[in-house]
Amino acid sequence: QLDAVVDVVSVAWLMDRLKPRRVVGSPVHVGSGHVHTAHGVLPVPAPATARLLRGIPCYGGDIRGELCTPTGAALLSHFASAFGPMPPMTLRAVGYGLGHKEFGAANCLRAFLGESAGGAATVGDTVVELKCNLDDMTGEAIGYTTALLLKEGALDVFLTPIQMKMGRPGVLLTCLCPPQEAERFAALMLTHTTTFGVRKTVCERAVLERSTETRETAFGPVRFKSGGGHGVSREKPEYDDVAAAAEAGGQPFHTVAAALAGREE
Repeated sequence: QLDAVVDVVSVAWLMDRLKPRRVVGSPVHVGSGHVHTAHGVLPVPAPATARLLRGIPCYGGDIRGELCTPTGAALLSHFASAFGPMPPMTLRAVGYGLGHKEFGAANCLRAFLGESAGGAATVGDTVVELKCNLDDMTGEAIGYTTALLLKEGALDVFLTPIQMKMGRPGVLLTCLCPPQEAERFAALMLTHTTTFGVRKTVCERAVLERSTETRETAFGPVRFKSGGGHGVSREKPEYDDVAAAAEAGGQPFHTVAAALAGREE
């Protein structure tokens, strides 16, 4: 429908203009009751909305009506990286969107634009931890799966040696991903490993505010990753750039890394 196109284009344009480092959403109130659609009368949330809200905290209530549409769910799942309480911030602007329908509570959507308050803890930043135990795969197959998960956009993938039933040595495969991507990554793990099940845990985490800057060095342009907050400040050169500089200059990796960090070897 035309209004959905307008919504998507407008939000995408706004996000491109604002370029926020991070988007945090509150848990989604979906409403209750039923809604009339082109496919007949459907329960709230509508099937499309429910599918798009996978991995996102949501709840119902006493308000009768559809409070989250498939378009809204799609925009939230794409742009929001975390859901929870409002993080500490210094407010710069507040925006309001008012609906035409009348409910028992204000039909209002509110958005805050601000800066992290003094590097305080990042409240409500969540990730999903997916795990499975493996004891009947070759090292090559496990390595392939690890590389695949990272290529598909996993936040991190790592292996832990474990002891399984009957003394069998095994490997614990762990994949970290955004909540809205949990089902996709679980399916990838089930497809590319021999496991019969993947465990899922939702974790809250405290993170540093991150940024990346390219600097001219004696080894050429090198990207530096910086992080700050919680009274901590640190930076390090990107591994790929250090490795490329070491290969180009015919020097050991640790020598180039120490030089870029301002240390003598």
